[in-house]
Amino acid sequence: MASIRQSILRSFYPILRNLTKSGTNGQIIINQNNTSPNVSFHDLKVSLSNGQTLDFSAFMGKKILLVNTASDCGYTGQYAELQSLHKTMGDKLLIVAFPSNDFMQEEKADDNAIASFCQLNYGVTFPLAKKSVVLKNTNQHPVFKWLTNSNENGWLNHAPDWNFSKYLIDQNGLLTHYFGSSISPLDDEFLKAVV
Repeated sequence: MASIRQSILRSFYPILRNLTKSGTNGQIIINQNNTSPNVSFHDLKVSLSNGQTLDFSAFMGKKILLVNTASDCGYTGQYAELQSLHKTMGDKLLIVAFPSNDFMQEEKADDNAIASFCQLNYGVTFPLAKKSVVLKNTNQHPVFKWLTNSNENGWLNHAPDWNFSKYLIDQNGLLTHYFGSSISPLDDEFLKAVV
């Protein structure tokens, strides 16, 4: 169940998106040269909050969207948009959320509480990773190490600016886009990249 704070943040989300779209949270970074990775994305795996392991090698030929998330963030309303995208795209796109407490401690809950919150409030059915560190440091999750290290992904060193930053991987394991937090998963520019 959503707290009062979470309910207020949910109603404030559209305003926040519009206010922050012109700043760093609204940036889009594109792999203009289609630079290939030095380390294969499809060699990576992630432990999910339900205890299962998701092996990205099983998703060759599909686009993959990786999003760092938090339950107490002004952008948390994007869970609904991500779920809508998940339903619309079906098997063409794998969405994986990486709950993280890296920004202003906006994800203090444990994995079970996060999963319940996402299911009860947003009907989330796409995979949730175990709570992870997404910012660059010695504890950074290996998937986010790949996403934010040009020595691995081939071109991008950009760590998430805030919760709900989005990284898009194409069917061949190429990192194609970074979308800042205020870019909605339902924005036209985002949808053009995903389709």
